[in-house]
Amino acid sequence: MSSAAILVGGHARRFGGLDKSTLEVGGHSILERQIHELAQIADDILLVGTGRAAPAPPGVRAVADRHQDCGPLGGIDTALTEARDDALIVMACDMPCVTAPLLAHLLGLAGEAQAVVPRTERGYHPLCAVYSRACRDAVRNRIAVGRLSVVGLLDDVTVRIVEAGEIEAFGAADFLLTNVNTPAELRALEARLGHHV
Repeated sequence: MSSAAILVGGHARRFGGLDKSTLEVGGHSILERQIHELAQIADDILLVGTGRAAPAPPGVRAVADRHQDCGPLGGIDTALTEARDDALIVMACDMPCVTAPLLAHLLGLAGEAQAVVPRTERGYHPLCAVYSRACRDAVRNRIAVGRLSVVGLLDDVTVRIVEAGEIEAFGAADFLLTNVNTPAELRALEARLGHHV
């Protein structure tokens, strides 16, 4: 059994507080796109976030954050606690282009380190990564002292870095790891996909 978590607890201030998982890309919500890909490789899918407005789709577990105002790191701790498998795929809810083959590759590397994290010219992508339960102490220690940077967590655990060249076997790294932070980024992605908003 493989576990995966989509972190939906963010404030999305640049989208006026809108739940970014509901944004449509190519005619489907980001959440629908992510669940479609994850369902190919995981049979335990979690939606982790506080105050989620929409109910979880069938076959997906909605889980409230264990921590208030701790950002994605709090979501990772919640997901690691709730996951049924030792290795957990973690995704931000604003990444519509990640594919099952890439995620399966990351999952396949889980035995090499406590975390498997892509890295491109834009830096680390710790919210499209795989974390093992062995990360829980480091995550909780950081939360306890208010050090909430997810990238900072990588200093405290063993990491298998997946460089852009390795990612390119599955498609263009910048496309696969696209996240939609602003309306302008959504429009640019739709244009790239040949759609218009």
